[in-house]
Amino acid sequence: MATGGNAIRGTRVGAGPMGEQDHGIRADRTAVSYWDSMGNETVRYFAANVPEEEIPDVIDHPHSGLPAGRDKQNPPEAQKIEPYKTHLAYVKERRTEDEADELLDDALRQLRERRGGK
Repeated sequence: MATGGNAIRGTRVGAGPMGEQDHGIRADRTAVSYWDSMGNETVRYFAANVPEEEIPDVIDHPHSGLPAGRDKQNPPEAQKIEPYKTHLAYVKERRTEDEADELLDDALRQLRERRGGK
């Protein structure tokens, strides 16, 4: 007995009648616009009952990655990104040249003692 296909293929589990347009009552919300330094706008929606002080002043713009603020005329500037530091760069921040020479001499002395040299 052959069938014409699977009747539920492509439908969501628990879905209502096919073509259902109303999925419930939508809560009241507030649209807030944010602009980055390149003039790109993005809109975020918040529940209408959220206090103004809880709505962020700055967000990351989803497309440019730049910080975006609520003031179109004065968008926030991008923060300076520090380049990656190597382990040696961090060590040089903590040690002076004299301390480094002393540590190197001590390490070489210990190595020579283990190997039986001078």
